[in-house]
Amino acid sequence: MSKAVYQLESLTCPSCIKKIESTLSKTKGVESVKVLFNSSKVKTEFDESMIEATKIQETIQKLGYPVLSAKVS
Repeated sequence: MSKAVYQLESLTCPSCIKKIESTLSKTKGVESVKVLFNSSKVKTEFDESMIEATKIQETIQKLGYPVLSAKVS
């Protein structure tokens, strides 16, 4: 299981959290998603054999949230 943390621009509303979490949690291969509102980070755990970290990042960006950086471990 791989982990990735995406640093976003400042999140402005709680509905942003719900939008990101619900979309990513429905994505095949993504095991868990946690959006940290105060630090504007998205923490994910995913199965690298099913989805790549870059695809998760693209999904976040398609929702309208620019990703400033990503750390994959």
